[in-house]
Amino acid sequence: MSRTRRRSPLPHRGRVPGATGPVLGRALRVLEAFSPDRPALRLSDVARRAGIPAATAHRLLREFCEWGALERDEVGIYRVGLRLWELGSLAPRGLGLRELALPFLEDLSQITRENVQLAVREGTEVVYIERIAGTGAVPVLTRVGGRFALTATGVGLVLLAHAPAEVQEDVLGRPIEGYTSETVTDPDRLRHMLADVRTHGFSISERQVTLDALSVGAPILDSRGQVVAAVSLVVRYGSASPHALAPLVMTSARAISRALSIL
Repeated sequence: MSRTRRRSPLPHRGRVPGATGPVLGRALRVLEAFSPDRPALRLSDVARRAGIPAATAHRLLREFCEWGALERDEVGIYRVGLRLWELGSLAPRGLGLRELALPFLEDLSQITRENVQLAVREGTEVVYIERIAGTGAVPVLTRVGGRFALTATGVGLVLLAHAPAEVQEDVLGRPIEGYTSETVTDPDRLRHMLADVRTHGFSISERQVTLDALSVGAPILDSRGQVVAAVSLVVRYGSASPHALAPLVMTSARAISRALSIL
């Protein structure tokens, strides 16, 4: 096994005392320039998407590459580096929860042969931290590390139903995006749906994200009884009753919750 080379701290070039905030903001905008649809960028792309001068972008890109947050190939294309993956793996709601939940998610996937998803709430969005694609299952729009609205998916409805009241009002007080003709965008109707989730212990999202998909979600609780994540099954619409799927999803969620509570 090779020895891990100790990396030096991020260089201090270009930092002006008292200007940490603006410099940090520009650096974060550089990282935010990369996205699922644009994972590989040139210097000019980064500068444009981050809204900063090319010279500033070049300096920040160089520093990020030296630190390992970004990588640059021989033709000048920048991509996200492994150092960010190393840091991301330390997030307790990310990799730690995923590793704990994975055996139960795999069991649910093997039993149903359908799509299984694990997600957490980040602000007013869902962040997917695991997805197992079923054999021949209906295609889904989600990906690991991807974000989605809380209002449309099975996991999102669970997480929104158990979010603080101020988060719910923030989400429901804004225009709600519609993805299909079946997406529920009426705030009052959504409030009733969230109340049903809390009452029955599971969510149902029918044809809200794509017209051919049905999702059933259930909450995952920590040792304090707080909802920290959600698990869901996504199947082809019309292939199964949501109330027949709910016990399977709830059983998996309770198993993960028990495992989480003894940590």
